[in-house]
Amino acid sequence: MSEEVKATEAVAEEVKATEEAPKDAERAPRDNRRPRGDRRNNDRRGGRRDDRKDQPKEFEERVVFINRVSKTVKGGRRMKFTALVVIGDRKGRYGFALAKAQEVPDAIKKAGEAAKKNIHNIKLVKGNTLSHEIVGQYGACNVYLKPAPEGTGVIAGGPVRAILELAGVQNVCSKVYGSRAPINVIRATSQGLDNLKSYKEMKALRGKE
Repeated sequence: MSEEVKATEAVAEEVKATEEAPKDAERAPRDNRRPRGDRRNNDRRGGRRDDRKDQPKEFEERVVFINRVSKTVKGGRRMKFTALVVIGDRKGRYGFALAKAQEVPDAIKKAGEAAKKNIHNIKLVKGNTLSHEIVGQYGACNVYLKPAPEGTGVIAGGPVRAILELAGVQNVCSKVYGSRAPINVIRATSQGLDNLKSYKEMKALRGKE
């Protein structure tokens, strides 16, 4: 009986050894694995994101006016939002656009993208001011713009101030006559800035050259 017991114990030990062997083999590679929080690609990905954040924006954006509008249809009213956005680089380039969407952020984003496709250029003179007086007209709105000496600042109301500051004008006086709708004021101001002439062009028109 003792020999049989020894034989059975030997067989049991062999079976136990064969069962434990694969478990040890499976555990071995797990010890070599990286912890869940350790991601080697983090530096590369994070670097790209930081590079994007550090890049300066080409244009500065400013929201001038937001309005809620509705459209009456057979099923009821459909509410949307309109956003008037002005962009500029403060170096003589500016743009503006009006866009509509169901949510305010979407309307602002659409207006900003549309404004980048509607860029205007103006030439500033010494003191970052206008070359001469001008009256911009659009519909029932008239905007009077007058150059000012250095140190005056921007003397203008909301919509006019937004477009002048982002265009890079630092010294100017202005006055709005007629319609005060923000989009009309912006368009009248833009019309006046587009009609500005340089010093040489004004001398030629006056016959002094």
